[in-house]
Amino acid sequence: MKKIIVSVTNDITNDQRVSKVCDTLSNLNFKVTLVGRKLPKSQPLNRNYTTKRFRLLFNKGVLFYAEFNIRLFFYLLFSKSDILLSNDLDTLLPNFIISKLKGKKLVYDSHELFPEIPELVKRPTTKKVWEVLERKMLPHLKNCYTVSQSIAKYYKDKYNTNFEVVRNVPLKMESTDIIKLPFKTDNKKVILYQGAVNIGRGLELMIDTIVKLEDCIFLIVGDGDIFHNLKELVHRKNLSSQVIFLGKQSPEQLKGITPQADLGLSIEEDLGLSYRYALPNKLFDYIQAKIPVVTSNLPEMKRIVSQYSVGEVLENRTPETLSKKIIDVLNNDYSENLKKAKTELTWEKEKAILLKFFNHS
Repeated sequence: MKKIIVSVTNDITNDQRVSKVCDTLSNLNFKVTLVGRKLPKSQPLNRNYTTKRFRLLFNKGVLFYAEFNIRLFFYLLFSKSDILLSNDLDTLLPNFIISKLKGKKLVYDSHELFPEIPELVKRPTTKKVWEVLERKMLPHLKNCYTVSQSIAKYYKDKYNTNFEVVRNVPLKMESTDIIKLPFKTDNKKVILYQGAVNIGRGLELMIDTIVKLEDCIFLIVGDGDIFHNLKELVHRKNLSSQVIFLGKQSPEQLKGITPQADLGLSIEEDLGLSYRYALPNKLFDYIQAKIPVVTSNLPEMKRIVSQYSVGEVLENRTPETLSKKIIDVLNNDYSENLKKAKTELTWEKEKAILLKFFNHS
């Protein structure tokens, strides 16, 4: 039985993409070990494969990345493996070095254009460090995949490195146990945002828009850097009855929450190439739950909405335009289009691309 060590810098708990990949490989009789980190509030894990989480002294900034990568390097150095699977640029360096030292196969999954994330765009020195690491390693990689066509083309043009596309589509959902929402909807329409509550996600725009939609509730499910700032903003605007925060929920809980919404939002701003080329898994989660969407006018999201006709694309980022798009979607029937998209956009179909990297290892 071949052993694969998979590495991420998060705490593993809510990383649905990595979870699906590890489950798929484990079901193919690979011996999988998933390595991440343990945070003070990390939840217990119950997986059908081995997990390892580092307890670190530092949990953010340059010291975190340095400590994590050093710990990962020595873990990989003294662990037996046949294949190394690195998720994103922040785990690639130790995987790359060990793959060369031990002659092991390295597979790279780029979840995003890491040096182009908004947090780095405004920090040119830090961004430069990641760009140098990317430039030194990516041209030498042979087994790579990423989340969207745009990112794959970017890497091909910049480094002449071939990336396959494995999208963040969910497992097929036949039925689910609905979770009772901890608030009354009073027959109002529920507009859902699920995912990281960080800058550039369009959440402030939606809060400004909800005042124009008296018959709607804006439900935010997730946590992140601006979570508390948004709660204060909602309180100042006296919108606590219309904007509901549920915080971070497990993937299982989300499956019981998402189908109760009437519309899903994915209106990220164009804050650099990472967001511009993004194809968020929440978009596919909405479709799998058969709820229509409003998305940003960014190429990958627009491609899905246009191809399957499952909602509207927001061209002009104003409360007036967004409210009109939302009303248009709520007043139209997308059920047949969503039914078709739900059937086609599943992990069961997408994983065939992934397996090419491991079936002949």
